[in-house]
Amino acid sequence: MSIRITELTFLDHFAKRYGIPVPRHITEAAGPHEIRKALEEWGGEAIVKPDILAGSRGKAGAVETVGNIQDAIAAIKRIGSTKVNGKMPRMSFMVEKIPAKFEVFSAITYDSNYLQPSFTLSLEGGVNVEEIGEEKKITIPVDIFKGLNAYEVSEILEKLGYEKKFVSVLSRTMVSFWDMFISTGMLTAEVNPWRITPEGKPYACDFKATIDEGNFKSKLLDFEIPDYPEDISSFEEEMTAWSESSHQGQAHVSELAGKRILPMLFGGGASTIITETLEIMGGEPMFLSDFGGNPPYERMYGTAKICFAHKLADAKLLLILGGKSNNTFIDVTFQAIGDALMDYAKDHDPPNIPVVIGRGGPRLVKGMISLRKVLEHLKMPYVIFGPDTPVTLVADYAARLVDAVQRKKGEA
Repeated sequence: MSIRITELTFLDHFAKRYGIPVPRHITEAAGPHEIRKALEEWGGEAIVKPDILAGSRGKAGAVETVGNIQDAIAAIKRIGSTKVNGKMPRMSFMVEKIPAKFEVFSAITYDSNYLQPSFTLSLEGGVNVEEIGEEKKITIPVDIFKGLNAYEVSEILEKLGYEKKFVSVLSRTMVSFWDMFISTGMLTAEVNPWRITPEGKPYACDFKATIDEGNFKSKLLDFEIPDYPEDISSFEEEMTAWSESSHQGQAHVSELAGKRILPMLFGGGASTIITETLEIMGGEPMFLSDFGGNPPYERMYGTAKICFAHKLADAKLLLILGGKSNNTFIDVTFQAIGDALMDYAKDHDPPNIPVVIGRGGPRLVKGMISLRKVLEHLKMPYVIFGPDTPVTLVADYAARLVDAVQRKKGEA
């Protein structure tokens, strides 16, 4: 499973360790004197944010700029108790507002296109990631043994049109960003934006990451990852009970705020990468899922049945996706998912949504045939990708497809 890392944890524990420049910050535990002093030292303006395991904080009204102590205290109290996408914050915190000449986006993730990590950079930071055109960002593979070097970053920045006199500073900072990623067992890491001051100094002003809990490097961290308040839905509660009822196979879910794609995902770290891709591309996944572990038929059937009972009626697309498995029998899992779909259709109208499938592993062809028969019987349109197609490309396709379908329906 993966652990999500928030901006405050990054500020408190990661940034200084890896020499990454960040704004100064204080938490809601600070008293009026500390808040007043911080505002004075920071030039009279600051930003209050929630420490929360949820995205789109700004859109939810949980990020506020303050310019005096009264507004700061009020914002700290309000934001510290504001739900974002159904999640409660652990606390609120206040950060220095960095004056910026422009903003930069950066991300590192394990990319199945390259079968190794990739590094992405754009000078269009601060906007929604999905709004950045492909021509305005550059992605390169990074050799895990050689790492990312400042020369490579410099080349990217120059191609993107970054001011030459500032290239050196930002290039070295991106190398520190990579060092943090590879040294801690991270699966994904994103800074959006880096705010670049008029003098060319970069500051990481928003951060999110996931860490692979199974990676030995994650065990070397000398601090505890904070616990966050849980607001467990009936879906999560039922799935947790189902997961604990047997040790055979994985059945883990975590609610997200999405309303479009119902994701039946397999493969541990691959599930996280797929979910990140869906979110970046606007696919709005309903939950994070991690199934597999070679579950027997009954186990996978029960898992699918719970997912469909809670989510299928509202879904706009069903995604069944995972990497190439070593020991999970694809025919067993696909037969179970297909039977759960058939049983759902007996009690409800057959879902009139597209299905995107991508998988690899033992007994793949048999599994694909059995699932295809079900989808054709239910008259559900489908697209099937084989193991030669990277999961990130399949996820990207699913996000673009659901967007196209929704736009077409909106025009009808």
